[in-house]
Amino acid sequence: MVSEATAPVGIEPLVQASEDVREVWFFGGRTKVRATSETTGGSIGLVEQICDPGVGSPYHMHQNEDEQFYVIEGQMRFVSGEQSWTAGPGGFAFLPRGGPHGFEVVGDSPARFLIMVTPAGFERFVNELSQDEPGPPDMPKVMQTVGQYGIEILGPLPA
Repeated sequence: MVSEATAPVGIEPLVQASEDVREVWFFGGRTKVRATSETTGGSIGLVEQICDPGVGSPYHMHQNEDEQFYVIEGQMRFVSGEQSWTAGPGGFAFLPRGGPHGFEVVGDSPARFLIMVTPAGFERFVNELSQDEPGPPDMPKVMQTVGQYGIEILGPLPA
């Protein structure tokens, strides 16, 4: 017997073309917020980024969500605690909430990747700190904002 699944009340299917999503800059990378808490009923947030070599996140920790990364193009280094891994196209990283972590693009070419957060919410932080033009993040504004999203910046990414 096959049962019909129904979506929770108020959640509609979401299908979008890449050109339907506004491109902004977040922490030095070209960024598109693809799915939000509002469009997924709080299930997931999805952010697409393209970053040049050397671009990445500070070492940080989330209290509210787990981060999952899927590498589409390029090479990325992920750090969590005392561990470090490199992943290329098709690579996946799961970085759980409550643990210190970060990433950077390595190699000679840009990386294109997806950041999925569960549950959703981190994408609001991305939207709040995004810029219309390329450039480094406004770190005083970042430091004023992180606490509102349950994020703690621990410092630069360990070598």
